[in-house]
Amino acid sequence: MTQRYPFTRRAALLGGGALLGARPSRADTSCCGPITPAGQALAAFLDGTRVEQLWPAGWHVDWRSGQPNRPRPGGHEAATHCSAFVAAVALRLGIYVLRPPEHPQELLANAQLAWLDEAGPSQGWEPVGDMRQAQALANQGSLVLAAYRAPDPHRPGHIAVLRPSLKSVERLEEVGPEIIMAGVTNYRATTVAQGFRHHPGAWAPGGAGDIRYHAHAVDPQRLLARLD
Repeated sequence: MTQRYPFTRRAALLGGGALLGARPSRADTSCCGPITPAGQALAAFLDGTRVEQLWPAGWHVDWRSGQPNRPRPGGHEAATHCSAFVAAVALRLGIYVLRPPEHPQELLANAQLAWLDEAGPSQGWEPVGDMRQAQALANQGSLVLAAYRAPDPHRPGHIAVLRPSLKSVERLEEVGPEIIMAGVTNYRATTVAQGFRHHPGAWAPGGAGDIRYHAHAVDPQRLLARLD
């Protein structure tokens, strides 16, 4: 059954990120502004990825779909798929981020962050200065990534997608932006503090850790097409 969302194709997204005839969600106490209709559409799209059922840890998966095909030797933590999930989300939105076959799935998160720093701007990616701006951009419907590169190049880093949130300034400082991710545990919605907890030094209250943020504009028509 097709999932229904609180908007129609006739309410086409404008270049400024608003839906005709729609009003942004109110956010009187939000850290990072209201969730615009484009942000609402992004949240619906992210929910539709079914990340909690797909891209399971400990399995080989098709990176595009997240469908597991066979167990991977080494147990639950031997294979996690944060970077494959990010690549699949970007692909569905018509956005390029480093992905197979240009790089294997192993240690891909580290390579994706290096690529975002070096080649990302030529592909429409922009570095985001702080987590408050990053959450605000997600609320406005941009694709925003939170990424951490492991100090040891032979150890995996981590990468996740920000999702819109109306959390307060205090909550943002305490636990960071809201994310959707694959990993040891897959989350449809969690915080940076929770999602990056297996990587010492990645997160510290107030955003003082080594997590970096990058953002890319989303084509509104493509996003609506993914929701039909």
